[in-house]
Amino acid sequence: MSSKPSPVSPLAPASSPDLPPVAGVRLATAQAGIRYSGRTDVLFVGLEPGTQAAGVFTRSKCPSAPVDWCREALSGGSARVLVVNSGNANAFTGRLGREAVALTAKIAAEAAGCAEGEVFIASTGVIGEPLPAERFEGVLADCAGRATDGAEAWAEAARAIMTTDTFPKLATREVALGGATVRINGIAKGAGMIAPDMATMLAFVFTDAALPQAVLQALLKEGTDRSFNCVTVDGDTSTSDTLMLFATGKAGHEGVTDAADPRLAPFKAALEEVLIDLAKLVARDGEGARKFVTVRVEGAESDASAHRIAMSIANSPLVKTAVAGEDANWGRVVMAVGKAGEPADRDRLAIWFGDVRVAVEGARDPAYSEEAASAVMREPEVEVRVDLGLGQGRARVWTCDLTKGYIEINGDYRS
Repeated sequence: MSSKPSPVSPLAPASSPDLPPVAGVRLATAQAGIRYSGRTDVLFVGLEPGTQAAGVFTRSKCPSAPVDWCREALSGGSARVLVVNSGNANAFTGRLGREAVALTAKIAAEAAGCAEGEVFIASTGVIGEPLPAERFEGVLADCAGRATDGAEAWAEAARAIMTTDTFPKLATREVALGGATVRINGIAKGAGMIAPDMATMLAFVFTDAALPQAVLQALLKEGTDRSFNCVTVDGDTSTSDTLMLFATGKAGHEGVTDAADPRLAPFKAALEEVLIDLAKLVARDGEGARKFVTVRVEGAESDASAHRIAMSIANSPLVKTAVAGEDANWGRVVMAVGKAGEPADRDRLAIWFGDVRVAVEGARDPAYSEEAASAVMREPEVEVRVDLGLGQGRARVWTCDLTKGYIEINGDYRS
C-alpha cells in the first residue's frame, strides 16, 4: 500500500513544539515495509538501564497481541526498548500474532542487548492481517546503532506512528522536582476508533524523573482520567489503545517514593498538561474533522454522572452532524442528555452554544437569536454547555464533528 497523505486537518496547530532531549531516551525511525511504501513505519526507542515503565490499555475484550505482551511485561517494571509499528495492528491474528510479538521482542532485545521482557511493543493499523515481524530483522539493529535524542528525532518518531493522522502530535513540559529540572516529552497518534477506555490509540510519554513504577502507575492513571478518557472521535474503542509512561531516572533529583508526596504536585500537574495537550490534538485530528468541539456538563448529581452525559452528547452522531452542518440544533443535545441514563430533569435543563443560551428551564430561551447561535456554529471551535440544575457535578470532554470525510476515510480503509 502506498502512502497517500490526507490533506492536513484545518484544526491542526500552526506549528509543533521542538521537543528537547530527555536523558536516557534515544530514538530512531525506519521503513520496514509493513504496509506502507515510501514512508517510515517503525519507531525504535532505546531506554537506559533502570528505566521504569507504567501503562494503561484498552478495555476491549478483543485486545491486540502487543497489548497482551505489554501487560505481561509491566510485571517486570524495567524497560529498555519500545518498538512501535504503523500500518498493521497485529490484532485478531491468533497464534501468528503472538509469534510476531515474540519475534519482534527477540529482534529488539538482541539489538539493544537486553532481556526480551524489557521490550515493549505497540502496533496500529489494519486489524486481522498477520504482521510480518521478520521485516524487523536488521532494521531494529540499525535503529539501535543510530538512535539519537534531537528535536528532529522526536518529530520523526511522531510521524512514524501515524496511520490516518494528518499531522504529528507532540507535547513537552519542564518542571522543578526535588532540586532538579525534570523534562516530560510525549507523542501520540490517533484519528479514528477513538473512545475510552483508553481513548488514544497510541501515546508514549518519557521523563527523566526518578520515580518507582507504583508512583508512575498512580500518576498515569489519574492523568489519563482527566485527559485521554475525556476525548472521543467516534465512540469506537480500539483493540490496540496503549498509553505508556517511561521514567529513566536520570534527572538527579531527591528520591520520591509516594504518589501522595506534596513534592510531586508540580510534576503531576505538568504530566497532566502533556496528556491533555496530546488528547486534544487527537480530537483535532479526528478523521474528516472540521470542527473541534468541547462539551461541558455542569449541575449534575455527581462528576461521574456529568461525564457520562458529556460522553453521550459527544458521541451522538446527530449532535456531531449538526455541528458539521453548523446547525444550532439544541434538540439533539436534549436527546443525548435524555438517553444517557443519568439523572436529569427536563424542566431544569439549560443549554448554551458558545456564550449563546439557546434553551432554559426546559424550553427555548425567550431571548434566543438564531443569528447569534448560527455565528457560534460557524466557528472552527465550538463549545456546547449543559446545566442540569441538579447538583455540583461537572465534566468536560473533547470531540469533533462528523463529516463525509470520516465516511470516505473508513469506507476504503483497507484498500
